[in-house]
Amino acid sequence: MRNHGAGTLNANLCQPGSPEPEIAAVIIRWLALRRQTLALAESCTGGFLAHQITKVSGASKVFLGGIVAYSNAAKQKFLGVRPQLLVRHGAVSEAVARAIAEGARRRFGADFALAVTGIAGPSGGTKAKPVGTVFIALSGGRETVVKRQFNPRGREAFKQLTADQALAMLLAQLVRG
Repeated sequence: MRNHGAGTLNANLCQPGSPEPEIAAVIIRWLALRRQTLALAESCTGGFLAHQITKVSGASKVFLGGIVAYSNAAKQKFLGVRPQLLVRHGAVSEAVARAIAEGARRRFGADFALAVTGIAGPSGGTKAKPVGTVFIALSGGRETVVKRQFNPRGREAFKQLTADQALAMLLAQLVRG
């Protein structure tokens, strides 16, 4: 990873008396200063994560694109998920979250890719994977990290919270460098 002026960014991020910037804006600034790029692969958030990124002025400098792959067929066709992986683990799983993050990163040639897959509800849950279950994957550097979260909320709140968690995961990685 390249580190271009991270110290300058950190010093200018939150000036005293100014409102705290949204996490997406902070991420865009970090990526732009480091000349790094981002791609997204979304299932359960249906493009909400991309919306959070693209509402920030300057996002086009770092955001290469995203894929909303809601169906298993789309996950296979556009992100390269193997059918056996879906059969063995299900669309809402650590393995599939990892595969769609890595697929998005490859497809777009990005430095980082975030992916989300989950069960927004109100139906579709099981005992093993209840409504609110979500897997968030971050592919970047030499690894892909996946976190399982549980966000038992209404659909809109689920999407917002999941997007916030994904962006926080990326920001934490950028800060760690």
